[in-house]
Amino acid sequence: MTTELKVALGQASDKGIKARNEDFHGALIPQGEALETKGVACAIADGMGSCEFAAEASEECVKAFLNDYYSTPDTWSVKQSGGKVLTAINNWLLSQGQSDTARGMVTTFDALVLKSTTAHLFHVGDARVHRLRGEDFECLTRDHRVRVSRDQSYLSRAMGIDSILDIDYRTVSLREDDLYLMTTDGVHDYLPAERLKALLRQPAASLDDLAAAIIAEALERGSHDNVTAQVVRIDALPSQDANEVISRLTRLPFPPHLGPGMTMDGYAILEEIHASTTSQLYRVRDIESGEELVMKTPSVNFEDDPAYIERFTMEEWVGKRINSPLVVRIHDSGRPRSFLYYVMERVEGITLRQWIEQNPDPDIDEVVELVEKIIAGVRVFHRLEMLHRDLKPENVIVTPSQGIKIIDFGSVKIGGLQEVSTPIERIDLLGTKNYTAPEYLLGSSGDTRSDLFSVGVMAYEMLTGHLPYGDKLTRELNWKTLSKIRYESAIRYNPMLPLWMDGALEKAVRLDIKQRYGHFSEFLFDLKNPNPMFMNRSAPLIERDPSLAWKLLAGVSLLGNLVLIYLLAS
Repeated sequence: MTTELKVALGQASDKGIKARNEDFHGALIPQGEALETKGVACAIADGMGSCEFAAEASEECVKAFLNDYYSTPDTWSVKQSGGKVLTAINNWLLSQGQSDTARGMVTTFDALVLKSTTAHLFHVGDARVHRLRGEDFECLTRDHRVRVSRDQSYLSRAMGIDSILDIDYRTVSLREDDLYLMTTDGVHDYLPAERLKALLRQPAASLDDLAAAIIAEALERGSHDNVTAQVVRIDALPSQDANEVISRLTRLPFPPHLGPGMTMDGYAILEEIHASTTSQLYRVRDIESGEELVMKTPSVNFEDDPAYIERFTMEEWVGKRINSPLVVRIHDSGRPRSFLYYVMERVEGITLRQWIEQNPDPDIDEVVELVEKIIAGVRVFHRLEMLHRDLKPENVIVTPSQGIKIIDFGSVKIGGLQEVSTPIERIDLLGTKNYTAPEYLLGSSGDTRSDLFSVGVMAYEMLTGHLPYGDKLTRELNWKTLSKIRYESAIRYNPMLPLWMDGALEKAVRLDIKQRYGHFSEFLFDLKNPNPMFMNRSAPLIERDPSLAWKLLAGVSLLGNLVLIYLLAS
């Protein structure tokens, strides 16, 4: 049983009766980790014949996609990677054409990315992607062609035509023995679906021979265009056997409890910094370099929990892909390991929790400056298509120079790895009580606005020492209890806050994700600048002046009692 995707590939192309071949095709089957994180990519393009540089356009499209797709971050999803790359290629094609279509670079384009157990399709134009599964032969794409008359039609979408690129994207599940056929219109305009199906089912010495037979028959049937065909067969899918996956995860044993004076894999243990039910942190020294670092080890309480082990392993994987002064750096000595652990830089400073406790009456400008740095750190994750999902004061370090470091990647959701199927049950409801966005507590998936909620809660707490919803955002939350929870104005705890800043905080932590800020930049701008929308906010008297409010309430109550006594007496 294999642990990775295995495919077979065949390709063929011919200029036919034309003077040159304006079709282009290519494929890349990577090895190692790239096969799991990025998958297998095949691409086909058909340059628009009415353009002077049609052949150059199709070749550039295919080569640039195959090169740039594999250069995108491992953390990006296939959709994100493919979309970004194709948009960049489209802009380049447009710049070469300089608004002159006749002298421009215009081409159709189709890509098939096979990752884990899923096929991802990108489609622009009228090339086609077909699938043969058993007796079922299906075209998975729709031609972007407008027919003017019986004999005339034109492309409604292509690469290099418009600055706004509209890409058809879809996913389909993979099965072993599936056959995928990609063709340009010089093939499928002359070979009907039934004939293509029959050709795919014919025995051939290789898939290259099969692709050659398909284009040869298209030419025999009178095709007056370039002809190109790619055939991909799914030979094996990544193993979904739980025992096999667990065996890989538990390859390294959990380390024993460590103490000062002990050494492990070239690290001298200096002291235990922190211990919880889920992990231990140790201050260590790299014996070879002399550098002081922090080692994180898993708790033996989870030695038989594959989901926990997978998350722990992913923490280091995430950290190694982030290079930012705002995020703790993962250390890699390059030495082999005997146990499961990872090592990170040692950061001088205090947690944001300690900072809040030490600054009960903080300077508002200082808080806004720290929030701005935290937002910049969170954006590092978002640019890599990651959600942190556990932002809280304990996971932010404030350095002596008032810088920040975001730590702990145990709850990070990675767009690219979510596409890799596994029999291990992944738990989405992580995070921490009162800081986790309500949509997670209700079982819904979040997005960047979910991390924004957590940052908003921390900003509120830094300014007030309290939480915007008290202790009400628990894991027992449901739609009924959610509707009864109300935001407590920050002015109640910090009367020095301007109304517009309270308005910005309230919008950042709204319980309905659709009513929050769409972007961190909007929240940050409103924290720094009075938003007219919030200028007319009127905080309740109980929040503006609790003492006066209670005095008035007592006076009204006394007056009511006197009136009642008078009425009873009369």
